[in-house]
Amino acid sequence: MSETSEIVRDMSARLFADLATPARLYKAEAGVWDQPAWDRVQMMGLPLALVPEEAGGVGLEAADAAGLVASAATTALPVPLAETMLANRLLADAGLPLAEGPATLAPARPGDRFTLERRGAGWHLHGGAERVPWASIAGDIVIVAEAEGQVLAARVARSDVTPLPGRNLALEPRDRLEVDLELPGDAVAPLPAGITICHPLALGAAFRTAALAGAAARVLDMTVAYANERSQFGRPIGKFQAVQQSLALMAGQVAATKGAADLAAGYLDAYSQPGGADPLPVAIGKARAGEAAGMIAAIAHQVHGAIGFTHEHALHFLTKRLWSWRDEFGNDAHWQRLIGRRMAAAGPKGLWPLLTTL
Repeated sequence: MSETSEIVRDMSARLFADLATPARLYKAEAGVWDQPAWDRVQMMGLPLALVPEEAGGVGLEAADAAGLVASAATTALPVPLAETMLANRLLADAGLPLAEGPATLAPARPGDRFTLERRGAGWHLHGGAERVPWASIAGDIVIVAEAEGQVLAARVARSDVTPLPGRNLALEPRDRLEVDLELPGDAVAPLPAGITICHPLALGAAFRTAALAGAAARVLDMTVAYANERSQFGRPIGKFQAVQQSLALMAGQVAATKGAADLAAGYLDAYSQPGGADPLPVAIGKARAGEAAGMIAAIAHQVHGAIGFTHEHALHFLTKRLWSWRDEFGNDAHWQRLIGRRMAAAGPKGLWPLLTTL
C-alpha cells in the first residue's frame, strides 16, 4: 500500500466512524437522506476513488478502493459510496462526464435489461430494473445496455425518471426503475471493447463482497467484546467452551469473507483491460462471502442473546446488511451456477489449470 493510500484509508476510517452515529443510522432507517454526511464523504474525493487520475479521479488501486467500501461497511454508513464509485468508473471508461453528487448504476440484478435504439442524433432508452440501489436518491443513474453490437453506458439524470421507492431488509433504498426516455447523443457512449453486459453486475458484486467482509469483521469484534463483558454463573460467557467454539467458527467465516473480498477486488482493475476480464473470481468471492454472511449473523445473534434482537442495540444495523447485501448484484445461487458452468466446461483436464490461475 502506498503512502497516499494509507493516508486515504486512515482519514476515511475516522470520517466513517464520525458520521455513522446511532442517531444518524436511525434517521436513515426512517427514510431521511443524510446530505451533510454525503457532503463530507464527497469533500474527501472518495466517490472518485476508482476513477483514474487522468480522467479527473483519485486513481486508487482496486484493492484500496475496495478497502474503502469495506471500511464504510464496518460502520453501516448509510450513503451510496460504493454505487457512486462504480458509476463514476463506468462514466470515466465511457468518456462521459462524471457525477457531481450521489450516483448509482443499473441494472443491479441478473435478468433485468434495458435497450437503446438510435433516434436521429440521439438515443431512445427503454426498459426496467428492480431493486436499484439508491435510485431515488442518486442525482445520476448510469444505465448499461446493448446496442449495435456494443455495450453502452447511458448517463441519466434522476430528474428525468421517477423511481418507485423500495427498501431492502436493512431499510436502504432499493428502488424500481422504469425508463422510456429520449437521450441526447452525448449522454450515451460505448464502454471499452470486450466488456459484456454482465461485467457491470460483476463490478457491483465485487464491491458487495468487500462490504460483506467489512461488516462481518465488525460483527465479530462486537460479538467477542460482548462475550467477554457479559457474565453468567459468575464468569464471562466467553469462557464457556460452547461459546468459544461458536466464536472460533465465526472467526473462520470472517477470515473467509476477507479472502473472498481480496479475490474479487482484482476484478475491479482487470475488467476494463483489452478483451475484458474473467468474472470467475468475483463469482467465487461473492458466493463464498454470501454463504459466510448467513452463518456470521446467526452466531452473532446467538451469542448476544435477546439483547442482540432489540432495536436499541447496534448489532442489527450490521446483521441486516449482511442478510441484504448477500442477495444483491447476484445472490449465492446465481454466482454458484456460473461457477458450476465454468467448472463443467473446463472438463477433467482443464479444471486444475483453471483453479490455479485464480
